[in-house]
Amino acid sequence: MSEERRTIGWREWVLLPGLGDGAEVKAKVDTGARTSSLHAYDLEETERDGSPWLRFCFHPIQRDEKAVIAAEAPLVDRRRVTASNGQSELRYVVETDLQLDGQTFPIELTLTRRDAMGFRMLIGRRALRGRYLVDPRRSFRSEESKAHRKRIRRAERARAKKGRTRKEVTEA
Repeated sequence: MSEERRTIGWREWVLLPGLGDGAEVKAKVDTGARTSSLHAYDLEETERDGSPWLRFCFHPIQRDEKAVIAAEAPLVDRRRVTASNGQSELRYVVETDLQLDGQTFPIELTLTRRDAMGFRMLIGRRALRGRYLVDPRRSFRSEESKAHRKRIRRAERARAKKGRTRKEVTEA
């Protein structure tokens, strides 16, 4: 008998522990995409111990360009990817760990500018295969999503005690 798969929603908060502290990203679970993708800019090829690596920056939170994570990851490949708009582009592919619903596993990410997109990250079907079932009616079912909501509620309660607005708390 095979192991029962966990169910996740169509969007989830995920952690990318290999890309630095605070690398928590709201991701869209996209079974139509083969490969996972992350918003990234300022890409720079480098070398570590004779192997190719990539340095890059990304904004982990939608509509927030102040929060920036500078990251490095092993460069796996460059692949031609056709986006949902039909345009094809050559993208860098890096490998890092993804933490989703309490499971941590390696994932390949194509890096591209996603400024105009609703989500900073897409999780494609290669990462999901054999691990998860996706419930398109639900959102934020994973342990990481529940922990994220708990932190937000705690911050809102603290803000309410101090009589400060959400904007004042996030700018502090």
